[in-house]
Amino acid sequence: MTFRTTRWTTLAAGSATTLLIAGCGAGSADETDTAAEGNGLTVLAGFYPLEWAASRVGGDLASVSSLTPPGAEAHDLELTPQDVAAVSEADLLVYIEGFQPAIDQAAESEAGDSAWEAGQAANLTLTAEDEGHSEEEEGHSDDEADSGEEAHADEEIVDPHFWLDPTRLADVGDALAERMAELDPDNAATFEENAAAMRADLEELDGEMQEALADCSVDTLVTSHDAFGYLGDRYGFEVVGISGLEPSEEPSPAGLAEIAELVGERGVTTVYTETLVDPAVAETVASEAGVETAVLDPIEGITDESAGDDYLQVMRANLETLQQGQSCA
Repeated sequence: MTFRTTRWTTLAAGSATTLLIAGCGAGSADETDTAAEGNGLTVLAGFYPLEWAASRVGGDLASVSSLTPPGAEAHDLELTPQDVAAVSEADLLVYIEGFQPAIDQAAESEAGDSAWEAGQAANLTLTAEDEGHSEEEEGHSDDEADSGEEAHADEEIVDPHFWLDPTRLADVGDALAERMAELDPDNAATFEENAAAMRADLEELDGEMQEALADCSVDTLVTSHDAFGYLGDRYGFEVVGISGLEPSEEPSPAGLAEIAELVGERGVTTVYTETLVDPAVAETVASEAGVETAVLDPIEGITDESAGDDYLQVMRANLETLQQGQSCA
């Protein structure tokens, strides 16, 4: 049986270089002068996890805001003219290349040296490859199928959702402290201390998750979309996303039926819906398979519906959800 999911693979070193951006270098003289004048750094983040990290590292020495409003779906962000102007004026733009196309465009056209792409520090090693169609369905010969597989492999999509592995987010915090120190050298020690405190919190969280998820009866994680690859990679789950890396990618009815069958075969008891995403598709799979649903938050934004006020609180709420949904001892 085939089913629509993704295969997570390690990205080759050569491919990973496409994730980098020249904006990771030192800031301009004007940026450094702004920091030296005592006004603090003005930092724009693409969306919530980067905003949280920049706020922790910058502390009182930075004014940090997110380009993605609370409650908005981060993948689908569109920038207003005011947003674009803010990008051109900020001391630092923190974003993930390929995650929010509107910000990619603004980074290239408006940000200049102030753009800082977090993917390098996060070490984005996971890619998604669509396995939704068999060779027979496509009607290809063996030679054509081999050629098609090679072409498809060249189009693998990088998974950007690194922040669901706390250790990768800690690495981004360390690198962000170095970048802020380039812009504001007088406060380099403070940025380093703030990043160290953030790392300590994230390593404590990681330890809790390692212990709590070490012995789970169900090791397949069925989620609304493929946001949890790095979490699965860190804590030993095989992730099956009903939709692709973007929640707007809707599966076919046949794909839904195949995943529902997979749920039964693997003893999955919970299908996870998300905040900020319509739960209907995941609920359909759960209903067909006769299992429960629970909310697993990809933490792309914080709203009144979130199970906590910040990244750490929501991750701990996710941990409780996973312990129950995956039948962990």
